[in-house]
Amino acid sequence: MAMEQVTQPAQRLERPKHRRKMPTEANIFLVLIGIALIFELLGWLLVGQSFLFNRQRLVVMILQVSVIGIISVGVTQVIITGGIDLSSGSVVGLTAMIAASLAQTSDYARAVYPMLTDMPVLVPVLAGLAAGAVAGLINGSLIAYTGIPPFIATLGMMVAARGMAKWYTRGQPVSMLSDNYAAIGSGIWPVVIFLVVALIFHIALRYTRYGKFTYAIGANMQAARVSGIDVGRHLIKVYAIAGLLSGLAGVVLSARAISGQAGMGVAYELDAIAAAVIGGTSLSGGVGRITGTVIGTIILGVMTSGFTFLRIDAYYQEIVKGVIIVAAVVADQYRQRKRRKA
Repeated sequence: MAMEQVTQPAQRLERPKHRRKMPTEANIFLVLIGIALIFELLGWLLVGQSFLFNRQRLVVMILQVSVIGIISVGVTQVIITGGIDLSSGSVVGLTAMIAASLAQTSDYARAVYPMLTDMPVLVPVLAGLAAGAVAGLINGSLIAYTGIPPFIATLGMMVAARGMAKWYTRGQPVSMLSDNYAAIGSGIWPVVIFLVVALIFHIALRYTRYGKFTYAIGANMQAARVSGIDVGRHLIKVYAIAGLLSGLAGVVLSARAISGQAGMGVAYELDAIAAAVIGGTSLSGGVGRITGTVIGTIILGVMTSGFTFLRIDAYYQEIVKGVIIVAAVVADQYRQRKRRKA
């Protein structure tokens, strides 16, 4: 009898079993499915057509978001460190101009560099990547060694890079690009490039020291310094990678358009940030995954394609997109408060 009295309270003190929570990516994926089903329903009610079961529409949608997706992979890493990159769209425009100017054919009498026409396709690609990486290095160096807030440093680069893109050819488009260069943006290649980039950095963030340092800096920069991480050097590396991916996006975009234009990439940085935030990346730093960003990018594509499908004016599209971005940030703040209380 005494033994029963002792064991019963002990059993009551056992730790309660917690239910396993669904991963953030799973919740975001459910949101994606919900949005797609809403457009499918509205399509039958308002247009009399299916939204999801149209292969051509889906292919165009995926191709459209692939460039944003490439940028968003780099932007996600920046945000995880607790920073921000407002320059990616302008860097896309600048790198598109530089790469396209080195991909022109000798048949064009008004080539930017008449002596550098018919170059191997690797030359313009490397030039675009290098230009993007340099822009990222400048961003990272300003943030790491001068103490300038990331918002200000990348804002300055946003304005400067856009001005350089316009100055490069005095605002004239760069056309007559080689077939080998144009092939980079043809067919399904932009999507393949996006998915390969996402896979590479998903692995890097989850399984390498680079990823551990990135999350550590975003979670607590001072603690990261104390633990021996060279925060300044790592930030330069992260921003350089973000710039490199913006350069890659500029190459893909100019190859797809078979032209380089100074106005390319306008507001792409906002879409990239939106994709990352919708995908669960916290603006407070230290939280985020590439898989979530990929789903967030697709959500933006579904929304844009769905609004166009329903013949909704672009003005309303921007309003709704802004509301969704704010809602995603509010949800992130709620998750952060809940995590701190826990």
